[in-house]
Amino acid sequence: MHPAPSIILFTTFSGAGFGLFFWLGLGWPAPVHWAAFGPHLLAGALAGGGLVASVFHLRHPERALRALSQWRSSWLSREGLAALAALLVMALHGAAAVFAGVRIVPLGVIGAALALLTVLTTAMIYAQLRTVPRWHHWSTPALFLALALAGGAILAGQGRAALPFLGLAAALQLLWWRGGDRRLAGAGHDLASATGLRGGRVRLFAPPHTGGNYLLREMVHVVGRKHAARLRAIALGLGYGLPALLLVAAPGAAGTVLAALGHLGGILASRWLFFAEAEHVVGLYYGREPGAPLR
Repeated sequence: MHPAPSIILFTTFSGAGFGLFFWLGLGWPAPVHWAAFGPHLLAGALAGGGLVASVFHLRHPERALRALSQWRSSWLSREGLAALAALLVMALHGAAAVFAGVRIVPLGVIGAALALLTVLTTAMIYAQLRTVPRWHHWSTPALFLALALAGGAILAGQGRAALPFLGLAAALQLLWWRGGDRRLAGAGHDLASATGLRGGRVRLFAPPHTGGNYLLREMVHVVGRKHAARLRAIALGLGYGLPALLLVAAPGAAGTVLAALGHLGGILASRWLFFAEAEHVVGLYYGREPGAPLR
């Protein structure tokens, strides 16, 4: 699928921001007065900024508020409601810590739960799609949650908590790539099932149309194998390896900042691949065979 910059920024930065809200809500760390202002502002900027970026991905951004009314059937609507609730609760939690110098523990716990719920709803937008077998798997929400917890722990300065979640996220990332590469072929989809023609090998006689269209632009993106392998190496090195090394070898403030920057850079690369490598079954109508070599 076409990797839109707005949605890549949204899923990366909002995940880290809500992950930071999770740790702040649980009191890891637990600053008060003006020491609490910076962490809460950073979490709000990442989470809120990511949500703003996602609005620009909508075809009609002016209708964004209408999407909130479809929470019974839409994971996008549930995501919006969970995000607004998490931002509101953590804003109150942060205001109490900054201006009153107190931590309202129940409020923080509720905010932490809402933050993780927001990340889960974001992941389920993609995991529910049977038309994209690479996404339609339990490892998609597991990876999103692990990355939020790892990134949030790094931003919160909780190196010891970040390390196991980094390891878990790296393992899930490798599992997600390995399984995802075979998932479209394993789902049993081919040109015959796409067209409903059975009884022999179905071949494409001519393309459905001669010009480009929305489906080709958005749903049949192709990324080269060498390019994908290079980006996977960058994602693993920057997003997981470098942060873990810095958190162990340089656990101070400078090391934490570099670890956070490296982690976010690596996750941006992996999130680009998340969309670019996703094979929508509509591509079968245009002659894309499951497991066919990429350019």
